[in-house]
Amino acid sequence: MKFEESEALFEESRNYFPGGVNSPVRAFGSVGGAPVFVKRASGSHIFDEDGNEYIDYVNSWGPSILGHGYGPVIDAVREACLDGLSFGAPTKKELVLGGLIRECIPSMEMMRMVSSGTEAVMSAIRAARGFTGRDKIVKFKGCYHGHSDGLLVKAGSGALTGSAPDSAGVPASYTEHTLLATYNGEESVKTLFEQFPQSIAAVVVEPVAANMGLVPPSQGFLEFLREITTRYGALLIFDEVITGFRMGIGGAQKYYGVIPDMTTLGKIAGGGMPMGVYGGRREIMETVSPVGKVYQAGTLSGNPIATAAGIATIKTLMERPEIYKGLEEKAGRLISALKEALPDTKVNQAGSLFSVFFSKTPVVDFETALTSDTKKYAAYFHYLLDHGIYTAPSQFEILFLSAAHTDEDIEKTCNIIKEAASHL
Repeated sequence: MKFEESEALFEESRNYFPGGVNSPVRAFGSVGGAPVFVKRASGSHIFDEDGNEYIDYVNSWGPSILGHGYGPVIDAVREACLDGLSFGAPTKKELVLGGLIRECIPSMEMMRMVSSGTEAVMSAIRAARGFTGRDKIVKFKGCYHGHSDGLLVKAGSGALTGSAPDSAGVPASYTEHTLLATYNGEESVKTLFEQFPQSIAAVVVEPVAANMGLVPPSQGFLEFLREITTRYGALLIFDEVITGFRMGIGGAQKYYGVIPDMTTLGKIAGGGMPMGVYGGRREIMETVSPVGKVYQAGTLSGNPIATAAGIATIKTLMERPEIYKGLEEKAGRLISALKEALPDTKVNQAGSLFSVFFSKTPVVDFETALTSDTKKYAAYFHYLLDHGIYTAPSQFEILFLSAAHTDEDIEKTCNIIKEAASHL
């Protein structure tokens, strides 16, 4: 494939944006080369500025679960745009979307809409601190919860890719109340609670870690977190920015049968538009202004375009539960091809979410994720890209399927994976 136009656009973009991009992983820093500049998308395919076509397994990092340009979502957005783009005032659409979210995720008895997953997690933590009157937060190494200052400690996702898990510009005082534990490591959590029994406001966790590559929870780990937080009077926050509406209509909490005190959702709740939601037990959420003393606000919160897209997306998922079975079946075929073609790698899966690690070591936490051979992953990535398969430009991201992926898409991808293995 030829990438002259993308390369030229990338070079020009360096004059306007740090690294030429508006989000770090887009720069292809860990795989090398210039990023693909996407021009348009349809169904399961994207098309770049050079006219190249790819089967897309990034899907805007998850929210395009129905495929790009899904008719009912586009129609809902088009109709909403005719009424106005933003009002900074309540709309009926917010109420409708909130009702659908609570029907699907009953633990979100009350919620607040925001504009991103980062904002949702940041606000949920503030509410947890306000509710408990405590300051400290437990997070897990390799789990990414957005780029708010207090959570950029041993983060995953782009921070992990860039070999800078801690960010410059974050004063030490901002993270002094952030305690680090090992994902799937019960003893590390126990130690922190024993050391700070009356100081921990909440444990925030990706129920399925998906920002150091995919790392599922070990058996009993989520149940353990539920028990220990209850015992010490702390809150359990599930960051379902990735797993929400992805692992099933009720998210990871329904999938695993473990109910948190609070939940955060990302852009999938807005049908791929800028959207985040945080919520939980009514008594917790009633600490949020204007009812309570925990302040949080946003002009674009509950934006009418995003809520319209979210309503159309969630209604479709509720009406077509077979979508989830189909996603898992497609994932199973891809995983089988990976295991057959690349027997020296490790493939982790949870529902339809999965990733391949170029490591011979089972990947169960942050440290084992770092055993991956990122150079081999880069070579694998570029072979797929050159043959029309668009996957995550980082070893430490995951793959996302959509309802639009066809049998032909999956078969072609399996064949390219097998070809790639012979060239590594």
